[in-house]
Amino acid sequence: MAGVVNRRYHLACEPTRERLSQMRRIAAAHLRHWGLDLQVAPVCAALDELLRNVVEHAGADDGRCALELRWSGRQLTVSVSDRDPRLPRLHSASTGGLGRVAALSDSWGTCATEDGGKVVWFTRRVADAQRVPLPQPVPDALAPEEQPLPVPLPVPQEGGPAPAEQPLRAAAEAR
Repeated sequence: MAGVVNRRYHLACEPTRERLSQMRRIAAAHLRHWGLDLQVAPVCAALDELLRNVVEHAGADDGRCALELRWSGRQLTVSVSDRDPRLPRLHSASTGGLGRVAALSDSWGTCATEDGGKVVWFTRRVADAQRVPLPQPVPDALAPEEQPLPVPLPVPQEGGPAPAEQPLRAAAEAR
């Protein structure tokens, strides 16, 4: 990508199980809009872990969380914040949690916020924005075979037969 871009998307919402799929779809739509189609699957998988953690641990306490996406042209940063001061525990990648986030990202971290909550974030390096190529439709029929150009009809002469009759008369005379 030529030059640096500075794109940011912020979404504050109430973390509920019903909202998880909506937040994933919103994040995926923004990634596609930014030309990061190839990042949708890994980012949404890692984001799912962060959002599930908020729903399970912080959702009942405050009922607020924020999702933020930042695209610099070379690095994508995804963060989820809530007002629960408890930091998430690192598990192995096979069991989920931050272990899975770590496996899907280049870097990750967590920090406390001024309001007593926390932010959990991860980054992914992206060499260049890339769109997934759409499958090319297969035409129903190939190009028609080469056909001769139509022969122009002769201009009728006064008193002579009409142009449509001339080929018929010529064919009859040839016999």
